[in-house]
Amino acid sequence: MRIEHVHETDAHETAWTVAAYETPVSDRMWVLTATGATPAPVLRGLLRHLADADSSDTALDSPVGEKTVAASTRPLSEAGWSHTVDGRGIRWTSPAGDAGVQFDAFAAQRPTQNLATWTVWGGRDPVRPAWTLTASPYTPSSLLADLSESLAYGTGTRQKPATSRQRQTRSVSTSPAVPVTTGACHLPSRTR
Repeated sequence: MRIEHVHETDAHETAWTVAAYETPVSDRMWVLTATGATPAPVLRGLLRHLADADSSDTALDSPVGEKTVAASTRPLSEAGWSHTVDGRGIRWTSPAGDAGVQFDAFAAQRPTQNLATWTVWGGRDPVRPAWTLTASPYTPSSLLADLSESLAYGTGTRQKPATSRQRQTRSVSTSPAVPVTTGACHLPSRTR
């Protein structure tokens, strides 16, 4: 795991890069970036998750599928974020319209390229957001779920999250189905 922070960046440029590697000289297994204007609570949650995670949580996660998308975005659905499905993916938007999460199904089908499969943003305009965070296809779903929870209950609805026991007993709306695309996700090949 490597975390890089560039102190002198523009608010819309990448200031944080988190990447996981199989070995110190291997290709990235997954990567997550955040711009300089990413709110401190979101960054704190990210860094806390990484500090508390065991080694299996930073290892290569399974390919992105319907279960991964549902697990990663469950806090958004529970908090009442609206979602839309288009030909390329799924977008969740906070009730106030000030934050969102986008899953790009086409980028997920190219896992070896570490494309921005997940984009999280804050601001009134997703085309020109105040800040963004991106994640590649194999980013651990538990990390994405923690980020979703931070957004849902921190910047989105301003509601206090339910306790774990309350979440288990109430009914949960499911996330929309992942758009079907051709091609299968395969683990990235590693050469030694």
